[in-house]
Amino acid sequence: MAIYTEITKKDATKIVEEFTLGDLVSCSGIKNGSVNTHYLLETKRGRFFAKIDEVKSELEVKQELDLLFHLRKQGFPCLQPLKTRNGRYYIEFRGKCLTESRYLDGTELPIESLTGSHLGILGHTLANLHLIGRSYKKGIDNRFGFSRILTIYREVRRQLPSHLKNIVRVLDDEFSYLENYLDNNLPKGIIHGDFFADNVKFKGNRLVGVMDFEAACRGKLIYDLATAVNALCFVHQRYRIDRFEAFISGFESLRAFSLSEWDSFPNELRFSALRFTVTRIKDFYLRKTDDSQRIYKDFKEFYDRLLILRREKSGGMEDILLAMATGDDYRKYQKSKTSK
Repeated sequence: MAIYTEITKKDATKIVEEFTLGDLVSCSGIKNGSVNTHYLLETKRGRFFAKIDEVKSELEVKQELDLLFHLRKQGFPCLQPLKTRNGRYYIEFRGKCLTESRYLDGTELPIESLTGSHLGILGHTLANLHLIGRSYKKGIDNRFGFSRILTIYREVRRQLPSHLKNIVRVLDDEFSYLENYLDNNLPKGIIHGDFFADNVKFKGNRLVGVMDFEAACRGKLIYDLATAVNALCFVHQRYRIDRFEAFISGFESLRAFSLSEWDSFPNELRFSALRFTVTRIKDFYLRKTDDSQRIYKDFKEFYDRLLILRREKSGGMEDILLAMATGDDYRKYQKSKTSK
């Protein structure tokens, strides 16, 4: 949600006319995120959210819109794309696709402010997304699977400055490790792919919406959970077991894990940390833009997680692994299944 493509007041006036949103009052860019351009457009009829897809093709935009329609139809709290006066759900804007939705009222809570109650709700919501996704039969390619991230890394690696040689060594080793140990024969379905605190909004303890389906695709469900744990359960440079337990409890209130998923979970955590390290390096080093137009998301945030997951730094991962190894919930689930 950076600002790569500027929308002038004149542009905004034409956009609100095209989507029949009423007379324009104000137009302001939303400067956070790293992939797409987002603007808040306020009219006499309310506030609206304009998104310019900076990297997706028209086909990929259509696929994302189709998924959002399906989720909304099933009652999932995501944004609802709006129609133009010609009945389309996007317009062409400077060679890119621009969509509109009603602005979602609510608060994006800082990670530190998420309580156990919030985390339980988020776990439940992610599991609900996975269950609803079972009825979505169309395929959406995973743009961030292992082979794609490896390709991106090889492109990035050639252009990294020499002072990052120690980071390159770790990333090289991690790709070699995961290539042999990631399990692709795990339950798959629709995943969000970017279930971060700044992609959800609350009013008090009530979740009002999930945003940013940029990375949504058909992928491993346990990877989606791992990404959420990396995003939501890591505070002050360490994994917090209390946050992990609250989130997992909320998730398992709707969907229990298979034993193979739990066994793969540590490696999925590592791949998730690797994925965001690599894509954030790419966004910073390879994507040319005016630095004043974006919020720089430091790749070292996820690189530090990766070091902890690789046991090269302390940071609470042992607590989570111990909870998984000694906790009875998923093992009881497996016993109940095998005893039937």
